Amino acid sequence: MLAKLSTRPTLRRCAVTGAVGLALLGTGLSVGRGDPEPDLDRFYDQKITWARCPGEGLPKDLQCGKVTVPLDYAHPRAGSLDLALARFRATGEKRGSVLLNFGGPGGPGVPEFMAGGKEFMELTDNYDVVTFDPRGVGRSSPVSCGDGQEDIALPEDGTELDRDPQSVLADLRKAARACARHSGPVLPFIGTVNASRDMDVMRQALGDDKLNYLGFSYGTRLGAVYAAQFPDKVGRLVLDGVDTLTEPLTEQGIASAQGQQKALDDFITWCVEDIACPFGQDPREARKQVVRLVESLDEDPLPSAFGEPFTGQDLVGALAQALYSEELWPSLERALASLVEDGDTHAIETFAGRGAALTRREETDDPDGGLVDEQDVPLDNMPAALMAINCADDPDRPTGRQIVDNLDRLRAEYYRASPVFGPYRLSGVLMCYGRPRGTDFIRDEVKDVDTAKMLLVGTRGDPATPYRWTVETARRLGPSAVILDNKGGGHTGYASNKCVHSKVDAFLLYGTLPPDGSSCGTEDDGR
Repeated sequence: MLAKLSTRPTLRRCAVTGAVGLALLGTGLSVGRGDPEPDLDRFYDQKITWARCPGEGLPKDLQCGKVTVPLDYAHPRAGSLDLALARFRATGEKRGSVLLNFGGPGGPGVPEFMAGGKEFMELTDNYDVVTFDPRGVGRSSPVSCGDGQEDIALPEDGTELDRDPQSVLADLRKAARACARHSGPVLPFIGTVNASRDMDVMRQALGDDKLNYLGFSYGTRLGAVYAAQFPDKVGRLVLDGVDTLTEPLTEQGIASAQGQQKALDDFITWCVEDIACPFGQDPREARKQVVRLVESLDEDPLPSAFGEPFTGQDLVGALAQALYSEELWPSLERALASLVEDGDTHAIETFAGRGAALTRREETDDPDGGLVDEQDVPLDNMPAALMAINCADDPDRPTGRQIVDNLDRLRAEYYRASPVFGPYRLSGVLMCYGRPRGTDFIRDEVKDVDTAKMLLVGTRGDPATPYRWTVETARRLGPSAVILDNKGGGHTGYASNKCVHSKVDAFLLYGTLPPDGSSCGTEDDGR
């Protein structure tokens, strides 16, 4: 399903990407509220030209376009960016547009929409349904950390700090410089604060007085920031799979490890009921076997289908992706069976998103960023953008000494959260080391918003965004936030739960809100 984008840190000596392949961030953020400033008029006065999307096998009614936004909102004459758009037009009486963001951060909206946009066809009764590639993502001036030519060895799980912490920290600084070289002028101006301002330009260019919005996962952070920046422009706003607005990245890593461990335990409980389960029929022993499999692959990797070693951390990344949806469990069981019984990595690697060649993006100082061709989007764009955006949004910057001094404590906390995903997530403590501080705006200002009512969907069994984040974010946003409690599992609820789907559509189409705190049962119980 859409909105299920991996945060897998695919780090190797051959590629500066992933959870610690970072960029120089934060220095170009600007925060704006209310009506556009006079020198932004040329951006707010533009109209979008729509045409059929290029490519074979795409729906005939899918259209593509672009919108132009300032590179730097504080200096709008200093350069501009084009952002890629796609839409399905309204088929009934049109009341405006609804804008979609599928999450990430770093997830391009246009290709996700091309693959799964039919999920939203009910909304075309009254809306043009529109999505976009945010700045730095997809075709919209994509950031990158290079084509793997830099000889930089980055840690996958934090253990390298035990052996040579100063060398690891130095390599992290080299990685940041590599990201800056390959990403172009957009990098200092990436992040949710500016992406939110871009959405307000889109709103005006689409001809809407208010923004109607459906955001998943990270897209809920983006929607909440918009509500704080432009409270008078909020129309019908839905946040599904609600992100935290306050927790530091180290705490988010622990929460992710806990959620993914719960999802893994549920998968194993399901798997051992099948005679074909590669871990046998004893759930406790099966869980131990998964840990041993990860450890053995880290010690002695298998050859992958694409020439690189397939390590235990590669397996963990694939598991993290596959566990977002129970619909993937049968495919995951078969892939694990091929790995365990035959040493064949082909099937499991499909979950990790490996197998394409990296594309080099040349260094550029051109301040005007047009759309890049689809084939020129760097393969590492998603992880590079994920880390760039997260660092731009986070003001915490522990020193190298603080990282080293706290490592033993953090390692124990992460391992308690999950013996499988904890070490994998531990690299998050290194995420923004040595980079400029991100914005304080999200933690300090995104609260007590004075907007129209908005719907927040939290899923009890969500492995990526725990339900408590929905409750905490709703409390922080204030009385405008209405919670819908999805009793099911999986990441987000719109695609996996018919009750959630219908209630979200009813709100967006007709303005009908469920009572605050009402719930949708699991699909199994039929409610």
